[in-house]
Amino acid sequence: MKKSLSLITLTLLSVLTTQANAAIRITEVAPWASSGSNTAYAADWFELTNTGSSSINITGWKVDDSSNSFATAFTLNGITSIAAGESVIFMESAGGAAIPTFKSTWFGTNPAPSIGFYSGSAIGLSTGGDAVNIFNASGVNQASVNFAGSDEIAPYQTFDNAAGLNNTAISLLSIVGTNGAFVALNNVNEVGSPGRVAAPVPEAESYAMLLAGLGVIGAAVRRRKAS
Repeated sequence: MKKSLSLITLTLLSVLTTQANAAIRITEVAPWASSGSNTAYAADWFELTNTGSSSINITGWKVDDSSNSFATAFTLNGITSIAAGESVIFMESAGGAAIPTFKSTWFGTNPAPSIGFYSGSAIGLSTGGDAVNIFNASGVNQASVNFAGSDEIAPYQTFDNAAGLNNTAISLLSIVGTNGAFVALNNVNEVGSPGRVAAPVPEAESYAMLLAGLGVIGAAVRRRKAS
């Protein structure tokens, strides 16, 4: 029985580790940022957060909008891995040219999160409503959110998905002081939390498996005591 209990425990830990390693979420989206009248950097952006417990290699990963097609998706450049609990930014910017201005706008000379880029003529986050879809190098969708129209009226608030919702619509707007949101240092009209997810978002599947596993272990212990 002792060996069986150990095997159950090891199996449970293995499953949870697998879940934790597959935990990339789209935690923030700024579809209004490509307008030069809204931002100095004129580039839409979104945030990816690794809510798992291990670093994730994203080499070869791609992004697409509402067309949700790996065949027409664009490669995420400039960042090859995301550490456990880390949030990074990807901007629609050819060669990453807009990154320095983005950093200056939001952070001034203060430390900024890791920022990558993507570009292409067939992608763009529409303020009339759109989506962000993230694929791994094999073309498997890893994270997806969609959103309705975004008012281009100052202040410009990002879509806040610190809750880690996936494969669904997001509508919560960033509010200063909530989930790390703040006013951009050099543009009082921009509100968001780039690189600042308040805490790693736990995987619902991991909780379910943990509870189920604990139930199995508890039952095994009870049987052992009864014998």
